[in-house]
Amino acid sequence: MSSVSYYISNLLEKMTSTDKDFRFMATNDLMLELQKDSIKLDEDSERKVVTMLLKLLEDKNGEVQNLAVKCLAPLVSKVKEPQVEVMVDTLCSNMTSDKEPLRDISSMGLKTVIAELPLTSTGLTLTVGVCKKITSQLIGAMGKQEDVSVQLEALDILSDMLGRLSGALVSFHSALLSSLLPQLTSSRMAVRKRSILALGHLVPCCSPALFSQLTEHLTNELAKAPPVSMARTYIQCLATVSRQGGHRVGEHLEKLIPMVLKFTDVEDDELREYCFQAFEAFIRSCPKEMSPHVSTVTKLCLKFMTFDPNYNYDDEEEEEDSMDVEEGLEEESDDEYSDDDDMSWKVRRSSIKCLESLIATRRDLLLSFFSSVCPALLARFKEREENVRADVFSAFSSLLRQTRGGTSLQGNMRPGGEEPALTLLKTQVPLIVKALHRQLKEKSIRSRQGCFSLLSELSHTAPGALETHIPALIPGIVFSLTDRSSSSTMRIDALSFLHVLLLSHPPEAFQPHMQVLLPPVVSCVEDSFYKITSEALLVVLQLVRVMRPQGPSAGRGFDPKPFVREVFSVTLKRLKATDIDQEVKERAISCMGHMVCHLGDHLGAELQGVLAIFLERLKNEITRLTAVRTLTLISASPLKIDLSSILPETLSVLGSFLRKNERVLKLGTLACLTSIITHQAANIKPAALEPVLSELPGLGAALSSILDLLQALVLSNTSNLGYRQSYLSVSRCVAALSSSCPKETPSLVNGLLQEVKNPGSPEPARVLALLCLGEVGRSGSLGGRKEVQGVILEAISSTNEEVRTAASCALGSMAVGSLSDYLPFLLTEISTQPRRQYLLLNSLKEVISACPASSLSPHVESIWSLLFQHCECPEEGTRNLVAECLGKLTLVNAAQLLPRLKQQLRAGSPLARSMVVTAVKFTIVDHPAPIDALLKDCIGDFLQTLQDDDLNVRRVSLVMFNSAAHNKPSLIRGLLATVLPHLYRETQIRKDLIREVEMGPFKHTVDDGLDVRKAAFECMYTLLDSCMEGLDVLLFLDHVEEGLKDHYDIRMLTFLMLARLASLCPAAVLQRLDRLIEPLKATCTTKVKAGSVKQEFEKQEELRRSAMRAVAALLAVPEVERSPSMADFANQIRTNADMASIYQSVQGGEGGGIGPAESMDMS
Repeated sequence: MSSVSYYISNLLEKMTSTDKDFRFMATNDLMLELQKDSIKLDEDSERKVVTMLLKLLEDKNGEVQNLAVKCLAPLVSKVKEPQVEVMVDTLCSNMTSDKEPLRDISSMGLKTVIAELPLTSTGLTLTVGVCKKITSQLIGAMGKQEDVSVQLEALDILSDMLGRLSGALVSFHSALLSSLLPQLTSSRMAVRKRSILALGHLVPCCSPALFSQLTEHLTNELAKAPPVSMARTYIQCLATVSRQGGHRVGEHLEKLIPMVLKFTDVEDDELREYCFQAFEAFIRSCPKEMSPHVSTVTKLCLKFMTFDPNYNYDDEEEEEDSMDVEEGLEEESDDEYSDDDDMSWKVRRSSIKCLESLIATRRDLLLSFFSSVCPALLARFKEREENVRADVFSAFSSLLRQTRGGTSLQGNMRPGGEEPALTLLKTQVPLIVKALHRQLKEKSIRSRQGCFSLLSELSHTAPGALETHIPALIPGIVFSLTDRSSSSTMRIDALSFLHVLLLSHPPEAFQPHMQVLLPPVVSCVEDSFYKITSEALLVVLQLVRVMRPQGPSAGRGFDPKPFVREVFSVTLKRLKATDIDQEVKERAISCMGHMVCHLGDHLGAELQGVLAIFLERLKNEITRLTAVRTLTLISASPLKIDLSSILPETLSVLGSFLRKNERVLKLGTLACLTSIITHQAANIKPAALEPVLSELPGLGAALSSILDLLQALVLSNTSNLGYRQSYLSVSRCVAALSSSCPKETPSLVNGLLQEVKNPGSPEPARVLALLCLGEVGRSGSLGGRKEVQGVILEAISSTNEEVRTAASCALGSMAVGSLSDYLPFLLTEISTQPRRQYLLLNSLKEVISACPASSLSPHVESIWSLLFQHCECPEEGTRNLVAECLGKLTLVNAAQLLPRLKQQLRAGSPLARSMVVTAVKFTIVDHPAPIDALLKDCIGDFLQTLQDDDLNVRRVSLVMFNSAAHNKPSLIRGLLATVLPHLYRETQIRKDLIREVEMGPFKHTVDDGLDVRKAAFECMYTLLDSCMEGLDVLLFLDHVEEGLKDHYDIRMLTFLMLARLASLCPAAVLQRLDRLIEPLKATCTTKVKAGSVKQEFEKQEELRRSAMRAVAALLAVPEVERSPSMADFANQIRTNADMASIYQSVQGGEGGGIGPAESMDMS
C-alpha cells in the first residue's frame, strides 16, 4: 500500500468516529489532500473515498455535510468515470428523498459536480455521459407535481447544467423542451420563473427548428387570450428567450410585435413591465428587423414613462404646501391604499430602459431623438421614485454619449462647423440645469451622484455649454463637499465633476466664485482618505490656473492674492509628507508646480524652500519623472522664476538621468534641459552644464556606431547600403552646425562638391555629400552658385540609383532654400529632360511640400500648366508623382485651384481622370486644413468616378475614398448612402475580367478585377473604424462573407475585418455566424498539395493563422459556443493537434493574439 493510500485509509477510518470534531477534521484533511495536483488514487481508494463522502452527506452535523460537498469538487477530476457515475446516481436518487435536508445537500452536491465537469476534448465523453444520466433523472423529478420543492430543485440544477454544458446536451434538447413547457402553466409562480430561466439557458444552443417550436408555442398560447397571470409568464418567457436567442427571434418578430403591443393595453402593471422588457430584448437582439416598429415602440415608451396614476406632479412648491395640509388625511387612508401597492414605477422604469436601448442601438436616429425623446426625458428628471430617476439619468447620459460618438452622421455640418445634434443639445442645456440644480441639494446621495454623472457627460459632450449656468451649479457642488452626511464616494464624485467642469470651461467663469469654492476643496485636500485628497489636488491645480490664467486669457484683472496663502499652505503640507500614497505624492508635486508657475511671485521667501523640495523629489526614484515634468513647466513660466539656487545640482541630476535605461525619463529629461537652457540661460554657469554635456556623447553613441558601421561597409565594397534615414540624420546635423558657424560654410560646401564630383569617391560617400548639400541649401546658405546646379544635374544622370535619388532630394531641398535661384531652373529641366523627368518631378514635389504658400503663390500658374502637360504620361509612376504634386499645389490656393481640378474630370482621357482623382487624394490631410470645407462640398462630384467605365479610374477613386475615410471621415459620412452600393458592387468577382494567359506549356489565370476588389475591401476595413455608425452591418457582413472565399490577399483582409467586427458588433456577427464559420473552417482545414513550392506552403500557413485569429476573436464573443456549428468547430480545433497548436500560438505564443499588431493602416 502506497503512503497516499495509507494516509487516506486513516482519514476514512476517522470519518466513522462518533466524535463530530474527528469527522470534521478528517474530512477537512481529505479535502486538502484532494486539492493537490500530484495526488493519484488507486481504484480501491477511489471507491472507498466516494462511498464515504456520499455517506457523510447524511451526517447529523451540518458542518461535516458542507465539507463533504466541497470534497466532491476536486474529486470529480481525480476519479475515473464509473465512480463519477456512482456519485451522480446517488445524488440524483437523494433528490427525490422524503428528507428535506438530504434533498438540499444533494442538490448542492449535484451543482458542485456539474461545475467541475471538464469541457476539454479529453473529458468530453465523461461530461456527456454524466449529463445524460442527470438529465433523465431531472426530467423524472420535474414531473413530480405533488412535491413542489423537488420540482424547484430539479429546475435549479437543470438551469445550472444548461448554462454551462448546453452543447453536451443537444440530444436531450427536445425532451427537455417537452418537459419544461408544461411547467409554465404550474400553479406555483416560483416553478414558472425557474422554468423560464431554464428555457433561457436552453435557447442559445438549440437547433433552429426547436427555437421555432418554442416561439410558436408561446405565440399560440398568447393568441388564446390567457388570464393575466399566464400572460405575464408567457411574455416574460418571450423576453428571456429573445435576450438569449439573439438574432434568431428576428424572423418571428412580425407575429410577435402586434401580440405584445396588444397586451400593453391590459390594465396590469407587471404585464406592461414584461411587455417593455420584451421590446427591449427585441431592440437589442435584432435592431435591423425592429426598424419598421421603432416609431410605434418609441410612442409607447413616451406614453408609459409618465404613467403614474396615483401621484399628481404639480408645481413643486404647490406640491410641498399641499402635502403639509393633507398629511393627516394621508395617515387616515393608509388602510385603503399604500405606496407599497403601487407598481406603476415598474412600468415607468421598463419603458425608460426600453428607450435607452433604442438610443444605444439606433445612432442613425439621433437627430429625431432630440425632437421626441430628449424633451420627454428632461420632463422626467422630476421622477419621484429614486430607482426610476436613476434610469432616466442613465438614458439621458446614453443620449449624450451618442451625441459625442456619433457626430455628423447625416454629414450635414452647420456653416460654423458644429454638428446638428450638438446644436440641438445646446438649446436644451438651460432646461437640463433647471431640472438638475435643485436636485444637487437633495439628501438622496444616489440622486446627487446621478446628477454629477450626467453633468460630467454633458461637459465632455459640449465643452463650454455650462458656462452661463455655473452660478446655479456651484451651490450644489459645495453642498456635496461640505454636507456631513455625504459619503466618501459622494465627495469624490463632486470633486471629479468639478474637475471636468474646470477643464471644459474658461477660467473667467469661475473667478467670481473662488471665495465660495476654495474653502471646501482645501478642506478635502486635508481629508484623511487618500482618494479624496488625490482628487482634491487635481481640482486645486485647475483652480490655480483660474486664479491667474496664462496665455490668451491672461491678465483680466482678477486678484489672486487673497487665496494664495490658503492654497499654498495646504499643498505644501502634502508636498512635504513622505508617508502618503504614491498618487497623492505625484499630484502634490504637480499642484505645487502649477502654483510656482502661475503664482510664484506671490510666494516670496517660501519659494526657495519649495524649490529645494522639488530637488529632493527629483532625486527620488519614485517621484523623479513627475518632478522632471514639473521643473519643465516652472522653467518656462512667464514669471521667469529664479531657479539659480537649485540649478547646478538639478543639472547634475538631470545629466545622470540621460544614462538611465528608461525611455520616458530620457525624453522628459531632454525636454526639461531644453526648457531650462532656453529660459534660464542667464543663471547657468558653464561649469554647471558639464554633467549634461558629458552625457551627450553617450546619447550620440548610436549615431557614432552607425557611422563607424557605414565606414566599414564602404571600405568592404558591400553593395545595397539601405541606410538612407541614417544619412538624412547626419546631413541634418551637418546643416545645423553649418548654420551655427556661417564662416565655415563656404569651405564645407566646396569640400562636399569635390566629394560628389570625385569619380573615385565611394557611392555612400557621394550620397551623404549630396544630402548634406541639400540640407545646407535648405537653410539658404548656398546662394545661387551656378557650379552647384551643374554638379547636381550630373549626379541626377549617374548610373547609381542611390546617387540619383539623393541628387533629386538635394535639388528639391536647395530650391526650398532659394526659390528664385532654383525653381525656374528646375521647371526648365522638367520640360526639356524627359529621361530625368521622374527624378526632377520628385524634386518639385519636395519644393511644393516644404515651401510656405506665400512663397509659392507667384509660381503656381507656371507649375500648374507644366504639371498638366504631363498628366497623360504613359508611365504610371510618373503620373502618380504628377498627381501628388498637383494635389499638394491645390492646397496652396484651394478656393481657386480645386474648381479647376474638378473641371478636368470631364477630360476625355481615362489617364487624365485617374490622375485628377489621385490628386484629390493628396489634398486630404489628417489635420484640419482650409480646404476641408471646400472639399466637403465637392467630394461627391469626384466620387462619381466610382461609376466610371474605366477600371483603373474606379480603382483610384476607391483609393481616394479610402484616404478620406481614414484621414477625414466627416467628408464622406453624409455620402455613405449613395457611395456604399457602388463600393459593394466592386467587391464582386467579375468573370468577364478573368482571362487565361499561355506561358509556354502552362496556362495561367489572370484576374484583371483583383486590384479593384482589393481596393474596395480596404475601404470596407477603414469604414469599420471611422464610419461604423453609418453602416448596415448585416449587409456589410454579406460582402465580408463573400471575401472570405476570394483571393489570398482579400481573404487575409476579411479575416481581420471579421475579428474587428466580433469586438465592435458581436450581436450582428452572431446573426451570421453559421454562414461565416464554413469558409473559416475550410481555410483552417485545407492542406497544400504535395509537391507544391515553398511559397505555397508559406501562404497557406499564413492564411490558416489569420483565419485562426478570426476564430479566436469569435470565440471571445460571450456565449458564442452556444451556436451548435461554432461549438462543433471549437471542439474540432481542440481535438485536432495541428489546429490546436495554431490556435495556441495565435492566442498567446509568437502570434500574440488579436491586438494592435493586427491593425492595418489603409491610408
